[in-house]
Amino acid sequence: MKFGWSEIDITPKEPISLAGEFFERVTKEVETPISVTALAIEEKGEQSVFVSCDLVVITEELTAAVRSRIGKIGLDTDKIIICAIHDHTSYTYRRTGPFPKVKFNAEAYFMSRIPSDCQYIPEDSNQDSMDTDRAFDFLADSIAKAVTEAWNNRREGGFATGFGRAAVGMCRRATYSDGRAKMWGDTDTAAFVSLEGGNDNGVEMLFTYDENKKLTGVVANVCCPAQVMEQRTVISSDYWGKLKILLREKYGKDLFLLPLGGPGGDQCPRDLVRWVEPETPIKDPNVIRNQPKLRDADPSMFDVKGTWKIGRRLFNEVVMALDEVEEIRTEAIHCHSVENLRLPLRRVTPAEVEEAEKRINEFFKGRTTLNYMDTAALYVESGVVLRSKEQEIYNSVTCEIHTVRLGNVVLSSNPFELFLDYGNQIRARSQARQTFLIQLANGAYAYLPTEKAEKAGHYSAYVSSGYVGHEGGELLVDAALDQIDGLFE
Repeated sequence: MKFGWSEIDITPKEPISLAGEFFERVTKEVETPISVTALAIEEKGEQSVFVSCDLVVITEELTAAVRSRIGKIGLDTDKIIICAIHDHTSYTYRRTGPFPKVKFNAEAYFMSRIPSDCQYIPEDSNQDSMDTDRAFDFLADSIAKAVTEAWNNRREGGFATGFGRAAVGMCRRATYSDGRAKMWGDTDTAAFVSLEGGNDNGVEMLFTYDENKKLTGVVANVCCPAQVMEQRTVISSDYWGKLKILLREKYGKDLFLLPLGGPGGDQCPRDLVRWVEPETPIKDPNVIRNQPKLRDADPSMFDVKGTWKIGRRLFNEVVMALDEVEEIRTEAIHCHSVENLRLPLRRVTPAEVEEAEKRINEFFKGRTTLNYMDTAALYVESGVVLRSKEQEIYNSVTCEIHTVRLGNVVLSSNPFELFLDYGNQIRARSQARQTFLIQLANGAYAYLPTEKAEKAGHYSAYVSSGYVGHEGGELLVDAALDQIDGLFE
């Protein structure tokens, strides 16, 4: 077996617009560097390349651009899996979406509806940042370089697996006695019933070694987006960056870390029950609490202290798992399956569109100025109208899913912010002894909620929040399991 690694620094040297919030954040301040890391695997002609990016998403367009930039190096570019850790402290880049025949997105629709006598005032209108087209090209070049280097760096070696448990992700949707749910919902109220879903504190791990059995890299799979720092205006690799620092302090500066985010559409690094306030104010109205109680619990999971806390938890588990390694395998079955899966588009009704149009018209009445908060306020309505136009042309979305078998281990990818329940269904029924699940890979199809979440509503479960509903989620689970079964037959 051959393994190859590469890491490319993508920390900007100029101001950039940060992706992941409803308002613009422009920054050049670096809290921790951001990077692209690639791991190439080859065994008896079979190929797999995993790429993890300190980005919020990987679009289909970016995936295609990376593949087109790979030269003739003997690599099947269809075997490249590119995923994002889903941090909100990295580049905004050009995104066109999966429906090229629809000429605008929800934000563009909102802007088109602003009355002529009303002025829109951007949050950071006086700041210059890297052009989104230039950011796209820079990222495509950097990822392609990481893939090429990792492939060219292949050397004979071995691998081992490990498992640990660390408190990282928790459900971020609170449910109430009236049947509704809310992301970041306040639990300090008599109407609070429960958190809508569970959490997964398992940490799947894979370790690579050179031919002298020296540790060369760590792969870690955690069901939680890298969003401790999501509200801040700094460049950051969040808790994964802290884990990398700690691992290199112990095992050497040449060690590589491949972070893989598992199903986390309804997960976050914060405990909604033991709520700990941010150290400094934030702007998201869903997160702001009125006179919150003081709690003795985690440090603020909105600030740097939180990233170090999680980084240390993961570090401790990685160290224990490495200490427990008994066998380094130099031979194993390696299979890689790729499928373009069609899933039904989540649709809206004429009545929902009519109601959305009515709310938009009412919203603009009497307003002379608008800002980012107003854009966020019409997120739902703009998304409903946009979906009505998309479904006039499209009935489904086509997404790329991968399954890689490495001995008794399986790695399965999807392009969604996948709710945890779907991941649990795949893991529980998988034939593999260990199943890694990789979300936000080779596409940006946003949230895929469960049926109960759709009924309860709010952000992450709205039609505006994603392209596929729970019917598609069930099909995705079946397709992933079929791929896994096929590799074990």
